[in-house]
Amino acid sequence: MNYVNRTNDFEDLPPKDGWNDQPEPAAKPPAGAPQATTHKAIRPRGLWLLGLGAVVPLAAGIAYGASQHIAQDRQAMRTTEQQRDFVPTVRVAEARAADSEMITSLPATTLAFAAANILARANGYIETRKVDIGDHVKAGDLLAQITAPELDHQIAQAQATLSQNRATLEQTQASRDLAQVTRDRNSTLVKQGWVTLQQGDTDRLTLQAQQAAIVVAQANIAAQQAMIRVLDQQKAYQSVVAPFNGIITQRNVDTGSLVQAGSTLMFTLMQSDVIRVQVYVPQDAAFGVASGVDAVVRVPEMPDRTFPGKVTRFANALAPGTRTLLTEVDVPNPDGTLSPGVYCTVELHIPRKTPSVLIPAEAIVFNGDGVQVAVAENGSAHFRKVTVARDFGTEVEVRDGIKPGEQVILRPMVNLADGTKVQPSPTQTSQK
Repeated sequence: MNYVNRTNDFEDLPPKDGWNDQPEPAAKPPAGAPQATTHKAIRPRGLWLLGLGAVVPLAAGIAYGASQHIAQDRQAMRTTEQQRDFVPTVRVAEARAADSEMITSLPATTLAFAAANILARANGYIETRKVDIGDHVKAGDLLAQITAPELDHQIAQAQATLSQNRATLEQTQASRDLAQVTRDRNSTLVKQGWVTLQQGDTDRLTLQAQQAAIVVAQANIAAQQAMIRVLDQQKAYQSVVAPFNGIITQRNVDTGSLVQAGSTLMFTLMQSDVIRVQVYVPQDAAFGVASGVDAVVRVPEMPDRTFPGKVTRFANALAPGTRTLLTEVDVPNPDGTLSPGVYCTVELHIPRKTPSVLIPAEAIVFNGDGVQVAVAENGSAHFRKVTVARDFGTEVEVRDGIKPGEQVILRPMVNLADGTKVQPSPTQTSQK
């Protein structure tokens, strides 16, 4: 701001209180009177009062701050003592021994108890086909008939050759009989000298040759009979029959189809009155698997029905890659409800080989020291390392580190240390 000197504007106005801060000239005192005191004489007293006014609030603030600091120190000491003497109340649950029977549910697949791919064993054409996909057949039922005219001709030729060989045998036997009679007659004459010795040797060797010829003829007949049996078996293969009771699940031929022996797949037959269920049991339960273990099979599409069965066979060796044991369960299926190739679950009731303890999942603590459980013992908390065998969701099965009947702390505090005094909550203690 600009200030303008206006002193001259007020020279003619009468003075007023507060308008002029210049003191009026004091009248001279009479001779001999004491000298009056001016405002300059009272300045030190005003400064002292001003300083006193500044020191008093400062001293009051310092005193207040000191009192607050002392109060905070006392409060901190009381809090420390309370924390030191504080015994938290914790919820506990009782660890209980697991059942003697381990129940585990695993995914599995149903298979036919027996399955056979039926191939053609004879060359020819399908003359008739008796079955189709889904047909139930019994052992020995005709599935298809193969025709092969050339095979019939081969059988007729072989039978004719057999008849020829038999005739040859009869002829050879007659020649042998003649040689036998001739030798017998001439042997006496040789002794009497009427027949030469050479003729006697000829008769003897002729008889031996005829006897050998009979053996050859008999062997030819046996060989021909064997050939006919082979052809008859091939003829039998023209009738394709079911090897066991089951269902036709695949058909690859029809009437008039050309089939080759040993290469043409005609039908697939599966036995379904008993279903074979394959399941891979993990290592923790594999040591209890044995023949006769009860099993219950469930199919998701049939929630209201269960299929009981028993373990009948297992591999006796764990797969190195998966550490699982291949196990098979036989399930009776007289009504054919179960089909091969169905996804299902198998509930195995395996006898427990190693003791285990069940605790609530809330008691498990994961930290830098691994998997632990806090146990309330004699009014203090103690941490123990455990090994989790299986997780059931709300409960956990552990193998070591804890014993049945001990009180485990549920949801332990983060700052809970080993040896801290705790007060188990009696109303929250599990009574399982």
